[in-house]
Amino acid sequence: MEDVLEVYTRPYDPRRPLVCFDETSKQLLRDVRAGQPPAPGRPARVDSEYEREGVMNLFLCCEPLAGRRWVDVTARRTRRDWAQQIQQLVDVRYPEAECIVLVMDQLNVHTPGALYDVFSPAEAKRLADKLEIHYTPKHGSWLNIAEIEFSVLSRQCLDRRVPDVPTLVREVAAWQERRNAATCTVDWRFTTTDARIKLKRLYPSLQE
Repeated sequence: MEDVLEVYTRPYDPRRPLVCFDETSKQLLRDVRAGQPPAPGRPARVDSEYEREGVMNLFLCCEPLAGRRWVDVTARRTRRDWAQQIQQLVDVRYPEAECIVLVMDQLNVHTPGALYDVFSPAEAKRLADKLEIHYTPKHGSWLNIAEIEFSVLSRQCLDRRVPDVPTLVREVAAWQERRNAATCTVDWRFTTTDARIKLKRLYPSLQE
């Protein structure tokens, strides 16, 4: 935990951008009957019946100090999908960076080994050498700022029924563009000192 909190205190450095990475799922639900639009004195109405249209994965990476984020909609979140996200992060989003300081949880596909499973050894090493990985502790994924971005995405964009993949892609892209245009940053204030006070029970106790 303190390792991640220390990373969050570092000043902004475009040569070593801090990037937080996470993924989540979104179930596609199609209305069986058309809803009723709002009217004076009456809110919009949606029928309780719906049809399931599958589940899609959302990869999100954000640079909290620069106010940038990207969301990709994929059918799955396998090792290959994660490795391709890292390749895009290194080669497309931060090609000029000396190193990417990457914060993410301990999902089993979030390892440099996944790069070697997908790419040639030379390519995997090239990508891995560009990363400085910091894992959030187990049961401590709330330390990942990407979860804050997912919370905003859910409240502002996806807290409703989305019927199909094209609609999901379009809505997420519009949210991403609008939030990036506003350069919405994250002011992280929970420090190591706070952790040692508020989460004292999680630290080992030493007795003489």
